[in-house]
Amino acid sequence: MRSLIIRIAEADDLDAILALTAEDSMHYFNEPGEVTINQRDAFEEITADPNQDLLVGEIDGRVVCTAQVTWMRMLSADGGLYCQVEAVRTSTTMRGQGIGRTLMASIESEARKRGAARMQLTSNRQRTRAHAFYEDLGFTASHIGMKKYL
Repeated sequence: MRSLIIRIAEADDLDAILALTAEDSMHYFNEPGEVTINQRDAFEEITADPNQDLLVGEIDGRVVCTAQVTWMRMLSADGGLYCQVEAVRTSTTMRGQGIGRTLMASIESEARKRGAARMQLTSNRQRTRAHAFYEDLGFTASHIGMKKYL
């Protein structure tokens, strides 16, 4: 695999991040075809928050993966830090090359560096290939996640 560079997303990456999201087969909302002011505002809010990291991975200047990481201080685990990983996406044309594994390893390395008590994520029940991927990385399906769309 060519060199994958994992970094914090910049404003110029927003189109690529949304394109990766659009490739996903799980569409929960009617997403607009073009970047909206709400998405730009959300990007600014996320990237300004010191408890969130919006990551991209690029190869030869092309964004090929992304993830959003939220660092949450909890009362449990003796005031432990939890690393919540969401919106993990790898370009459909680049899957199977270790990109997702490298992205997740980078997140885990940062979680260990920060002394996080655990990493956690949610994944749609229908994404069985993603579940196998996460299990191969050492994640266990230990909880039942629930959502209520408003």
